[in-house]
Amino acid sequence: MPVITCIDDLKRLHKQRTPKMFFDYAESGSWTEQTFRENTSDFNEIRLRQRVAVNMEDRSLASEMIGVPVSMPVALAPVGLTGMQRADGEIKAARAAERFGVPFTLSTMSICSIEDVAEHTKKPFWFQLYTMRDQDYLRRLIQRAKDANCEALVITLDLQILGQRHKDLKNGLSAPPKLTPATIADLMTKWSWGLGMLGTKRRQFGNIVGHVTGVDDTSQLGSWTAEQFDPRLDWGKIAEIKEMWGGKVILKGILDAEDAVKAAEVGADAIIVSNHGGRQLDGALSSIRMLDPILQAVGDRVEVHLDSGIRSGQDVLKAIAMGAKGTYIGRSYIYGLGAMGEEGVMTALEVIRKEMDITMALCGKRDIKDVDRDILLIPEGFSGNWA
Repeated sequence: MPVITCIDDLKRLHKQRTPKMFFDYAESGSWTEQTFRENTSDFNEIRLRQRVAVNMEDRSLASEMIGVPVSMPVALAPVGLTGMQRADGEIKAARAAERFGVPFTLSTMSICSIEDVAEHTKKPFWFQLYTMRDQDYLRRLIQRAKDANCEALVITLDLQILGQRHKDLKNGLSAPPKLTPATIADLMTKWSWGLGMLGTKRRQFGNIVGHVTGVDDTSQLGSWTAEQFDPRLDWGKIAEIKEMWGGKVILKGILDAEDAVKAAEVGADAIIVSNHGGRQLDGALSSIRMLDPILQAVGDRVEVHLDSGIRSGQDVLKAIAMGAKGTYIGRSYIYGLGAMGEEGVMTALEVIRKEMDITMALCGKRDIKDVDRDILLIPEGFSGNWA
């Protein structure tokens, strides 16, 4: 068993053990991937203040996100095709999150269905919604999430149209993978992945196939999804969906202060400062650079979370210190899942927890609730002085 000390260790194992098209799906951004890279590298510009001669005993990372108690201010972000990284991937990730005491968010584009995850977990999870043109399907999908006792609806706002990711096109991304000479050669080196897939019935988009008229298998899915993401989504439609849901709503994909204000006005319980992990608008600013302007714009009118670029406990701590009330990891837990299944997700969470805990102590704090900008050294103009 390899010694895992950081998220990059899991990433290397993930690459070795998962088919290339699914590793590339996780490890890619749109177009030139500038935003994808800067989501991570921009965290490095923020430095930490070391403090000494303070009591470091009895530390706590326990917090809340939208009123839900969490063992640390980290949730598992919604990631499509998680069940292609490892057989029954969404179930395994949800179980790990439950064991660790953090929220799990299931993607609309998951392989395991809402019902699958609900059947195999005990605590409520969150459900991420892509808005579709098919209003009947949208209503039924929301009702299925209600029936599964999902605790919050996370509405993604930044995927009305799909950004181009070169790797997915070149790899011929599909679920399950199409058997071409290239994919067969790759799969021959991924025996454990293949055996896992042979042992599960969950190999297609469980929230869609069988739930939509005219889509009974994956051969019809591509054309349906290409037509279904709703480019007409606006604040009025968001308000309608919020009313339809009737529970806690988190709006994901906010990267502009004006949009953050509108999200607060529509009554969101929280917003997620996110650029979809650099997978949509390439050339946009990183989430961590946009966090401060958004916090200043909304004040305490809405809870602000951050997604995109987190690869360590220090990244989480920096976001919390700047004012975020919660954070989300996507790739960081996917690396663990692809590397070692459920235990790999637990390992990723433990790596982040340990690094956050030790860093917090060395910055002179014992409780995550007391962490603020005082522990940071932020360069002047970090959020930019843009014309």
